Amino acid sequence: MEDDQIHPLHDIDKNTIDALVVKKIPADIDLINLARLINRYKNFPGEKDLKNDLKKIIKFWNITEELLFAKTREIWSNDFKPNSSPKDLIGSGFDTSN
Repeated sequence: MEDDQIHPLHDIDKNTIDALVVKKIPADIDLINLARLINRYKNFPGEKDLKNDLKKIIKFWNITEELLFAKTREIWSNDFKPNSSPKDLIGSGFDTSN
């Protein structure tokens, strides 16, 4: 039953997704969080509910995945510095080196 797998970061990611679902106008960090979570779960076997929530957010924000990833590349290229600790951005492409 591969489809029933639960990701080790499910609880943390669920909290992040729940916060994104209610955002009407996403900030840069929200776009980055959405993009990293889409990447994390794209090929993960299971977590259908989380994947569906991510799709709902894309639709609610009226954005495509392609545009989302283009925007996040632009955000990172403009020296974006998240206020969160690096552990909160696992899988985001955040570079913790100086």
